[in-house]
Amino acid sequence: MTGNFFAAKEWVPLMSTGHMKRIYDPVHHFIELSEAEARLLDSPVMQRLRRLRQLGLAYLAFPSAEHSRFSHALGALAMGTRAFDELVRHGGEFFVNAADAAYQRRLLRAALILHDIGHGPFSHACEAVLGIRHEERTRALLELPGMRSQLAALEVDQQHVHDLILGAPQTPYPVLAEMVSGPNLDADRMDYLLRDAYFTGVSSGRYDVDQLVASLRIFTVGGKPVMGIDRRGVVALESFVLARYMMFASVYFHHTTRMFERTLQRVLRELWSDPRALDSIDEFLRWDDFRVLNDLRDAPSDAARALRERVRLYALAAEFNAEHDLSAYEACHAALRERYGDAVWSDEQSQLIHRLPMQIEGGKTVWVGTASGGIVDAREASDLIAKLSGKAYWRKLFVERNRVDAGEARRICREIATNGISA
Repeated sequence: MTGNFFAAKEWVPLMSTGHMKRIYDPVHHFIELSEAEARLLDSPVMQRLRRLRQLGLAYLAFPSAEHSRFSHALGALAMGTRAFDELVRHGGEFFVNAADAAYQRRLLRAALILHDIGHGPFSHACEAVLGIRHEERTRALLELPGMRSQLAALEVDQQHVHDLILGAPQTPYPVLAEMVSGPNLDADRMDYLLRDAYFTGVSSGRYDVDQLVASLRIFTVGGKPVMGIDRRGVVALESFVLARYMMFASVYFHHTTRMFERTLQRVLRELWSDPRALDSIDEFLRWDDFRVLNDLRDAPSDAARALRERVRLYALAAEFNAEHDLSAYEACHAALRERYGDAVWSDEQSQLIHRLPMQIEGGKTVWVGTASGGIVDAREASDLIAKLSGKAYWRKLFVERNRVDAGEARRICREIATNGISA
């Protein structure tokens, strides 16, 4: 179909008819839900997300970071809906007709509501202990009869929802897949950056969301529709990239959060001595952050007491943030290990850097429309983004407080770093 079938009149988002429910959110303000969406939120699978913190143990470093994955699901819904409506307004030719646009909008909203249902207690710490990724849990949960009936009530195909959440390459809706599980401009990231910045109080996590959303467009690259931005949104995209970088540096990899996550993994291995303990999806659904903490109430181990009372079992000896030359880090690590043995813990985050924006593996990037009508890689449109692309390292060295003099460990690392600079 040629031409934009929405061009003749203003695009009016299509929702299921009937009573609308409004929920107030501190980040996005009023969020509207259809009756079927409200019933989906009331399902046990979704209500469990109220008892999973979005930032895990970050509240031990940032006391107000108590927000849940449930509130984030609502935020992703709001963010994705705004983005979708903007794409339709400027790219109606990419939709067959109004009914197709309305179906895709319902589908996107359903997928964003459900995108985090597979997370276990304290999320990634749970995965490290049990060895099952949240994507596999999500797959099983979407197959539950109750979930199938909820999706039928939303008038969306269960397989389509499944494909969007899990990033299946065969999805007939590649732009929606970018918005749900894409590597760069997905609604998940767009919401949690704003939400995490709000609840931690870290101002550097905010970005120009209004300008970024207003700049979203659909382009054709390699014969396929992809999501990108208009050239007028480059500065907003830069603010988004910087916000994500800063949140990794100041919140997600904060040394207090990281040391307590390691403590938590010790506790979870005590709690679930059998790594297959939560294989059953019914048993998995019985667990949340609250149950873990409650079961630790009388646990005698040092790790359990540390979580209950915020006792720090580890001390930070040295940090090596965003350094491309790892020689100082490696020298400090070797010196501490030689002196203190297994009382030294190296927290290496480079394996997570693929989650930064603008990942370059496989050509995944953000496309930018130019004044001449062309499309370029965001790294060509912005020197700042080009400089931030690629690898950075956030590495930390910790020592056990009851076995190592932390001041002495820091002195060793300080001398090595100083000598390295002098050389």
